[in-house]
Amino acid sequence: MPAWSINKSIRTPLLILGIVELLILLSSLYVAAIILYGDINTCEEDLGSLVPKATLFSLVLFVSFISTGLYQFHQRIYYHEVLVRILVGFVLAAITLATIFYVWPLVLVSREMGATAYLYALLLLLAVRFFFLRHVDENVFRRRTLVFGAGRRANAIADLRRKADRRGFKIVGSVPAPGDSQVLEINGVLIRDKPVDWLAEETGADEIVIAMDDRRGNLPIRELLNCKLRGIEVIDLLEFLERESGKIRIDLVNPGWLIFSHGFRISRFRRVIKRIVDLVVGSAIVLVTWPFMLMISLAIKIEDGIRAPVLYRQTRVGYRGEQFDVLKFRSMREDAEADGKAVWAEENDARVTRVGYCLRKFRLDEIPQAFNVMSGQMSLVGPRPERPEFVGHLSETVPYYSERHTVKPGVTGWAQIHCPYGASEEDAVEKLQYDLYYVKNHNIILDLIVILQTVEVVLWGKGSR
Repeated sequence: MPAWSINKSIRTPLLILGIVELLILLSSLYVAAIILYGDINTCEEDLGSLVPKATLFSLVLFVSFISTGLYQFHQRIYYHEVLVRILVGFVLAAITLATIFYVWPLVLVSREMGATAYLYALLLLLAVRFFFLRHVDENVFRRRTLVFGAGRRANAIADLRRKADRRGFKIVGSVPAPGDSQVLEINGVLIRDKPVDWLAEETGADEIVIAMDDRRGNLPIRELLNCKLRGIEVIDLLEFLERESGKIRIDLVNPGWLIFSHGFRISRFRRVIKRIVDLVVGSAIVLVTWPFMLMISLAIKIEDGIRAPVLYRQTRVGYRGEQFDVLKFRSMREDAEADGKAVWAEENDARVTRVGYCLRKFRLDEIPQAFNVMSGQMSLVGPRPERPEFVGHLSETVPYYSERHTVKPGVTGWAQIHCPYGASEEDAVEKLQYDLYYVKNHNIILDLIVILQTVEVVLWGKGSR
């Protein structure tokens, strides 16, 4: 798999921002040492080498910031939200560091030094974020994109309407192509009657997106090759939309693209590594959360009676279409589906109990799925498994729906951190587009991104019902 497909979820602006902020965090303990001790050598004579302490301090803070959603590219975050997320990140890091210091006292730093480092990091991070939010939307980091095509397919770019969805590119023009069924204005400017390579040079384009309605005999091969040789990237519309939106547009996909595009494969080594991670993390979840599981069980019994079931087993469709019983803490009344028919969960669903509302709000009802992960029926990251009643209907009506079953279903997934709770066929289609992106591109880096951003979903209660 080429490098760009492994890392396309990590965008250049965020990579630059992340490096700058990580350097700030790495320097924070050294700055605190100079403020409190006068110089670093005196501090190290008293506390030992700062290298392991500073490394641990910065990495824990950095991971905490990722988990609070500070590095999501396609999300519009205002400055007051940044402040809240940074403060929550500091709190999470403080709890994590306190636990590590208790287990590993050698990396302990004094409260005064930790507080000074925190204050220094907070002030600089807020300043960097202020600059970033002011300039990231002002074309500083955007690719200059020339669109070859101005018809139906090219109009799919106009569907990226939100400002946050357009952070990665700036359309410098659109060129109507032979075969376009209807010429539409994508960016208010249509450029005509000049060769594509000339237009690319005139507009200073960094890339050309091929978005014509009919390529057969209409593609200007020589002009596009000239662009390629001059260092201007030439990419397909589907590839462009995949990169910018993090999903695969199924209304534009054809089987040939699925066959010849990069991705949609998993090596045996990847399977083994994924299974080892699932076993280790699944076991850790059970060991860490068993006191919470006991308290949740007690809360369910108190609300619904001593004979009320704590766990809820529901048949779902998993890897390669095999059915299994997913485990969840029961969050609805026992008679939620008294007639035996599967029903989509609704917002403010009357069937949800009071305890169930809290469990769903913070995804605590999903904890027992750690046992599904350990048994091999599920993975930590993957498409969420659906009920057979829904899968049968969606497989008949939605193109490529069955392709989501080519990987194991997950406790969390790429769709879960991008979409609200699905409660209709339209929602299922939207989630499928993100699921296909995961199936095509899944690797250990993408899994890590999903796991960390799931923490943000839990903290802010996104998409819960």
